[in-house]
Amino acid sequence: MGVKNFLVEGVSGTGKTSVCNELRRRGYQAINGDNELAYQGDPETGDPTNGHTHEHHLWRVDKVRALVADQDEPVTFFCGGSRNFSTFIDLFDGVFVLQVDRDTLARRLDERPVDEWGGRRDERELAMRLHQTGEDVPSDGTPIDATAPLARVVDDIVRQAVSTSPPCATPSPAARTSCRQDR
Repeated sequence: MGVKNFLVEGVSGTGKTSVCNELRRRGYQAINGDNELAYQGDPETGDPTNGHTHEHHLWRVDKVRALVADQDEPVTFFCGGSRNFSTFIDLFDGVFVLQVDRDTLARRLDERPVDEWGGRRDERELAMRLHQTGEDVPSDGTPIDATAPLARVVDDIVRQAVSTSPPCATPSPAARTSCRQDR
């Protein structure tokens, strides 16, 4: 996917999906890991499991590796959370961790419908606990204040990603073509 690849992580309710959609709207390559890479699996073995639990929300490591190896784009963002990020985090050039305060998280989760993760009471309680402990996200990622307006959150991520990326890290199709010709 990208010459440079970045993971955008955070507790449920911090804005990963919104960031992914905004990155796409701006023309960046962005993968919604919760929709495009996720499955229910055993965190130790990776074997598929039945049911739908937070602890078994994994990303397909082989697919992550294949996407990172494809360098057709100057920069790609992988947005979402997984319980097995430790098995592929070393593939990324950087990790951004979306962070919000407790009140913002509670408000966002309260606004979710019951059929979306975090919309049920037990899921909200788990998300609030994980927010407090930080156990569910990479500990060494670059923190991003996701209480800011979405445009500013994405500006911050893009600014930091592009500053560590090749000069061709632009969403413009013409610029990508020019960049590929320069290689």
